[in-house]
Amino acid sequence: MSWVYLLFAGCMEIVGVIAMKKYNLTGRKIFLFGIFVQFVLSLALLSLAMKGIAMATAYAIWTGIGAAGGVFVGIVFFKEDKSIKKLFFITLIIASAVGLKALS
Repeated sequence: MSWVYLLFAGCMEIVGVIAMKKYNLTGRKIFLFGIFVQFVLSLALLSLAMKGIAMATAYAIWTGIGAAGGVFVGIVFFKEDKSIKKLFFITLIIASAVGLKALS
């Protein structure tokens, strides 16, 4: 169950970053509330995940999910740059997260 918590914690990170981008684009205060809620949920789920996963592994995978997901969302939904270098390094982050999972 810890891995499920960790996956959802990473997803909440991505949703929080989307709320940040939407706030920056619109200035609407409702997105500030969304940012707060998503990051609280993300940290709570990360805390639950750490009950069954080593802290270093859980934190690294959590940040990896957030970083890779943020880049993916930026490219797909916000038309951000999708250079080969950016995609290469995001692939390294994902491969590293998979490697950490395989070792634990």
